[in-house]
Amino acid sequence: MPYLEVFVYLQLLDLMTTVLAFQFGAQELNPFIRGLMQLGPVTGVTLAKVGACAFAGFCLWLKKGHVVRWSNYWFAALVVWNLSMLLRAGANT
Repeated sequence: MPYLEVFVYLQLLDLMTTVLAFQFGAQELNPFIRGLMQLGPVTGVTLAKVGACAFAGFCLWLKKGHVVRWSNYWFAALVVWNLSMLLRAGANT
């Protein structure tokens, strides 16, 4: 199941790039995660990532691994977006 490992790595990359983007003044666009961030920015995003991993595990338990595989494309694009925003923020400083 390499797609599960990829999923977890993408979650970690999203967490790291999101927290780094916060340091450059970025804001969270997802309203659900923005609500979790009332507990603190890092805590909120971390809780969302733990929830995503739990959901992936549930999908695998239901024999719906294709959901995790397709989610990898979404999260890969999200990490690329985060990196592009970080590069843009770095160019403006």
